[in-house]
Amino acid sequence: MDWQSLLTALCLVLVIEGLMPFLAPARWKAMLLSVSQVSDRQLRIIGLASMLTGTCILYLIR
Repeated sequence: MDWQSLLTALCLVLVIEGLMPFLAPARWKAMLLSVSQVSDRQLRIIGLASMLTGTCILYLIR
């Protein structure tokens, strides 16, 4: 993997992360409020599941 691919992936993450605040700012704020009430343990589990899912999908694609 070269640096250009890594930077492209990071730029795509920024684009995707910016979609919700741009398209629906009120819903995005409400989502942030609800996420702030989730326990640290649940957030870690969600984060781990997200990373594993992303890794599996990336493995299947490549």
